[in-house]
Amino acid sequence: MDQRVFASSMFLSLLILIVWNNNIVVVPQAEARAFFVFGDSLVDNGNNNYLLTTARADAYPYGIDYPTHRATGRFSNGLNIPDIISERIGSEPTLPYLSPALDGERLLVGANFASAGIGILNDTGIQFINIIRISRQLQFFEQYQQRVSALIGAEQAQRLVNQALVLITLGGNDFVNNYFLVPFSARSRQFALPDYVVYLISEYRKILLRLYELGARRVLVTGTGPLGCVPAELAQHSRNGECAADLQQASALFNPQLVQLVNQLNSEIGSVIFISANAFESNMDFISNPQAYGFITSKVACCGQGRFNGIGLCTPVSNLCPNRAVYAFWDPFHPSERANRIIVETFMIGDNKYMNPMNLSTIMHLDSRT
Repeated sequence: MDQRVFASSMFLSLLILIVWNNNIVVVPQAEARAFFVFGDSLVDNGNNNYLLTTARADAYPYGIDYPTHRATGRFSNGLNIPDIISERIGSEPTLPYLSPALDGERLLVGANFASAGIGILNDTGIQFINIIRISRQLQFFEQYQQRVSALIGAEQAQRLVNQALVLITLGGNDFVNNYFLVPFSARSRQFALPDYVVYLISEYRKILLRLYELGARRVLVTGTGPLGCVPAELAQHSRNGECAADLQQASALFNPQLVQLVNQLNSEIGSVIFISANAFESNMDFISNPQAYGFITSKVACCGQGRFNGIGLCTPVSNLCPNRAVYAFWDPFHPSERANRIIVETFMIGDNKYMNPMNLSTIMHLDSRT
């Protein structure tokens, strides 16, 4: 692992620069907080490597720009969003929960429970067969806490979880790999799209409340990206590179209701527990104007085949661009490492357009004082 990424130890001294009331504030952070990750392939860092599933990223050219230049199970040419958040908060990257290496003191860094292919609903991603659905991810989180309690005691384990940062990314697959997967899916026959979104939000509410019950006190909740603009959807639905309207409508319905849910939960609890991260806007910035961000295209995937390199999977026989840094999308569905860095930057310092009710730098500042 790159030494820049593997910071040093759990107790890392660092300085965080943030904007606070329009002033730059230097925040000393004496102790790196634990970090927990839940969700789908956008944040999975290798759990599916340990499962008999087709939703895998464990072969070349995945990981081509990772420090080891080997596939790790991340759906990226290099680092993914959780890795970059770990960098920014001064922590070692979390290991997949299913990794045998996640043991002893490595548990104190946190854990990544995410699994490619899953969604809010249990029937999302059934075509991938064996994946860690969100209910199971939460069960693993309970199991994790028992393991940490055995290591450092129940009181310290609870403190570690309460003070941790949590990231959860769900929703995209409930549209791409469920509602819109086939022309007349079971869910699209059951629900009109607006009603389906309401149902998803009601189910997401249960998931977030369960996270709170399990001790999570700072939870970044990402909405969906612009689902209709990924190369896979352009390849299927676009004539001239325009985003697919039905999937864009799904994002437009889902994301505002997710923000409302976050605000409602915080109001009911009486504290800012959940923070909504507007992944749609973060992505649309560089999708709408790729050249402004140093990309040559936001329509063609670096790795793939067919129109927009959006057909099928990224495999050793796929087309592969020579310079991943100038492509917004790595494969037909997932951003490149450089695009992930742009997204995380909006999480860190973005205004209310991106982060509600506060950004991650502000969270780090507030939590450093308690």
